Amino acid sequence: MNVTALSGVLELGLLYGLVAFGVYLSFRVLNFPDLTADASFPLGGAVAATLIVHGINPWEAMLWATLAGMLAGLCTAVLNVQFKILNLLASILTMIGLYSVNLRIMGQPNISLLSQVTIISTLEPWLNRIPAVLKPFGVTIVLTIVVTIVLGLLNLFFATQLGLALRATGANPGMARAQGIDTERLIILGMAISNGLVAASGALFVQINGFADVQMGVGTILFGLVAVIMGESLITSRRLIWITTSTVIGSILYRALVALALNADFLGLQAQDLNLITSVLVALALILPQNHWVLKLRRYRQYD
Repeated sequence: MNVTALSGVLELGLLYGLVAFGVYLSFRVLNFPDLTADASFPLGGAVAATLIVHGINPWEAMLWATLAGMLAGLCTAVLNVQFKILNLLASILTMIGLYSVNLRIMGQPNISLLSQVTIISTLEPWLNRIPAVLKPFGVTIVLTIVVTIVLGLLNLFFATQLGLALRATGANPGMARAQGIDTERLIILGMAISNGLVAASGALFVQINGFADVQMGVGTILFGLVAVIMGESLITSRRLIWITTSTVIGSILYRALVALALNADFLGLQAQDLNLITSVLVALALILPQNHWVLKLRRYRQYD
C-alpha cells in the first residue's frame, strides 16, 4: 500500500469514525435499531454543499448540516416515541422521506464543490506549513483533530448526569423510568445527537471529496455497524473511553481491509464488489468473537 492509498484509508476511516460514533449511540447506548443514517449522511452533505454554493461560510454550513441531521433523528424518535411506530419502521419511513428532501435541497442529483471555498481550502495556509513528508496526510491530521475533539466531548457528555441517564435508558428502560428518568425525551435527545454526528460526517465528506450526491448515503449504516462490531472485537475493555475509541479503530481497520481486498490482484475484486466485501467482513466480525479460541484468548486477557 503506497502513501496515497494509506492516506486515503486513514481519511475515510476517520471520516466514517464520526458515523461510527452515531451508530454506537443509537445501536449500543440506546438499543435503537436506526436506519436513518443512510439518509442523514447525504442530508448533511446536501445541506452543506447547497449552502457553500450559495456563498455561506463552510464552517457555518457545517453547523447547519449538523442541525439538519439532528432534525432527521428527531423525526425518527418522535415517530417511535409519540406515535408508537416500531423503531425500525420509523427509521425506514424517515429514510425514505429524506431521499426526496435531499433532492429538494440540492435541486439536482449532485453538486460540484471543486471551485468553492471549503473547510479544507480555508486551512490550506496552515497545511502548507507542515513538513513535506507529512503533506500527503494533511487532511488526515485535520480529521484526527476533529475526531479527537468529538471523542473527548462524547466521553465528557456520557460522564454527566444526563449522559448517565441516557445510558440507563438504553440499558434498562424500565428501571430508568422507576428512577424518575424521562426515557422518551432522552431517546429523542440521543437520536438527535446520533444523526447529527452522521450528518456532520456527510458535510465533511462532500467538502473533502469535492462533490455531493444524493446516492452517497447507500450503505452508511452498514459501514458504521461494521466499525462498531470490529472495534468491540478488538478491544474488549468495558471502560467507556476504550469503547468509544474502538469504534474509530474499527472504522480505520475496515477501510484498510477493503483497500487490501480491492488491491489484491489474485482475488480479482473490483469497485463494484464493495458491498460483497462489506457483507463478508460484517459476517466475519460477528462470527469470529464466538470462536472457541477467540473466547479463550479473551478470558486469558481478562485474567492477565
